[in-house]
Amino acid sequence: MDPVKLLGLVVLLALCILCQLTAVHGGGDGGGVGIGRGCKFSAVYNFGDSNSDTGAISAALLEVLPPNGESFFGNPAGRFCDGRLVLDFIAEELKLPYLSPYLDSLGTNFRHGANFATGGSSIRPGGFSPFHLGIQINQFLRFKSLTKALYNQLTPNGKRGPSKGKLSRPEDFSKALYTFDIGQNDLAFGFQHTTEEQVTASIPDILANLSQAILKVYEEGGRFFWIHNTGPIGCLPYNVIYYKSKPGTIDENGCVKPQNAVAQEFNRQLKDMVLKLRGEHPLAVFTYVDVYSAKYALISHAKDLGFVDPMEFCCGSFYGYHIDCGKKATVNGTVYGNPCTDTARHISWDGIHYSQAANMWIAHHILNGSLSDPSVSIGEACHYPKHV
Repeated sequence: MDPVKLLGLVVLLALCILCQLTAVHGGGDGGGVGIGRGCKFSAVYNFGDSNSDTGAISAALLEVLPPNGESFFGNPAGRFCDGRLVLDFIAEELKLPYLSPYLDSLGTNFRHGANFATGGSSIRPGGFSPFHLGIQINQFLRFKSLTKALYNQLTPNGKRGPSKGKLSRPEDFSKALYTFDIGQNDLAFGFQHTTEEQVTASIPDILANLSQAILKVYEEGGRFFWIHNTGPIGCLPYNVIYYKSKPGTIDENGCVKPQNAVAQEFNRQLKDMVLKLRGEHPLAVFTYVDVYSAKYALISHAKDLGFVDPMEFCCGSFYGYHIDCGKKATVNGTVYGNPCTDTARHISWDGIHYSQAANMWIAHHILNGSLSDPSVSIGEACHYPKHV
């Protein structure tokens, strides 16, 4: 064959292969999830508890009080924090707006996703909040169904009726990133009402509920999942305060070892669950994110990183009695409950939730993929494992 013709055939064949790959995995040009450097997620849908609640608990049950939000938003902004949460840093990393809570009826914008997380939520029913994960999933199903129905009724630009501008686009549901940050309250509620052994025994059932929830999203077309494990619950200052310590139960960082051991067992089984889902559903991408290691590293190196003792918290008080963040009490002429003035040096904001400074550090160490399985950054969490 003529060498020129042969070269032409080789080039044509290469172009055909490239076109097939692009058709299967997307072009990476912003119109969908691609095989390029970034996935360009157009939306995020989050499920979780107070660690990622951006205003649901305020809208539904009880307003989050000042000084929450003081370090960034200038007002509480529905977050149990002085500023941004890890979820907010996820949005920033993906160049998306902060997620509006599904339960909030005012000022919401769902164009780039929605947040179903609610403070106090657990995976299983019967915990601290009525908005357990099953309810959040049902809310998502209704949200998705109504969004599709309403989207087709509205005008493109609002000139002759309501605009589509703040609605999720129906085609984005299959391209979105679905984030899960929940499970801590299942353990916390168990510690309060049962024994550590009973909490450990409940883990398989807790994770069975989580797996079912994830599969419901998968059945609705979700394909990209970013799943956080649970943090070192034994390092939360209020857990340390209320824990009746026995010799050898507090570690070198002041954390409750038995509670952290249960959290680690939860995470071990959670990772196995994620790997099983990955094996059973090869057309989806399941990323397991080791938040525990990031948080424990922060607590372990607090002094070296410029933070105060990680067991000190900034908002609220505990002097033989508990004063919630945002409230004050006068005892023998002394006012308790005033927040600290150096929020950026505290890891714990209120004894239960992390400060903005801590959340920023944690986000920096998990979003790059160094603590994930597979080891991909959140901006590349659309790639199937065989292409990682």
